[in-house]
Amino acid sequence: MSPPIDDAVIAAAKSGDEGAWRELYGVLGGRLMGWLRTQPALDASLDAEDLANEAWLTAARRVNEFNGSIDDFAGWIFVIARNLALNAARRSLRRATTPTALDPRELVGEQDSIDEGAEVDSREWIRELLGVLSNRERDVVACIDIAGLDVARTARVLGIGRSAVRVAHHRAMKRLQAKLSDSKDLTGHRGATKP
Repeated sequence: MSPPIDDAVIAAAKSGDEGAWRELYGVLGGRLMGWLRTQPALDASLDAEDLANEAWLTAARRVNEFNGSIDDFAGWIFVIARNLALNAARRSLRRATTPTALDPRELVGEQDSIDEGAEVDSREWIRELLGVLSNRERDVVACIDIAGLDVARTARVLGIGRSAVRVAHHRAMKRLQAKLSDSKDLTGHRGATKP
């Protein structure tokens, strides 16, 4: 079986075309960041943005090894990011570092007046909601519903079978639906309790 033929965007990226890289980033950058933000913080020294930047740098260095379309590239860069996150987690366990409670941004003061509190609250709510899922279910939901990958690419990114992806996604959706229903029952109706 011959390798897939590069589409125009990939061919241009391989030749160093900055416009092609901007297009790739425009299509995939937000999805990759969204997916990385759903991953547990396994290394206190790295955040989702650091991992995304490292994934893009790795992709740029190794793009000549890649063959395929922009859709195939999506799966490829997600695999790169996942591997980087796993390696970072292993390094963190070896170092056994503990983060400080002080946010380094507090040392330099507010640089703009953006209300980051609402964004932080939203992220915490999402993490809490995703906390009811197993690691596999969370990864599948992140790939399919946040990153927009299809079942086949999700299976490749996570290294599991397509059937396992479908089962994990189905179970995850049922758990999330139950969690949301429980939350509405507890907060939406005064005096309502779970049976």
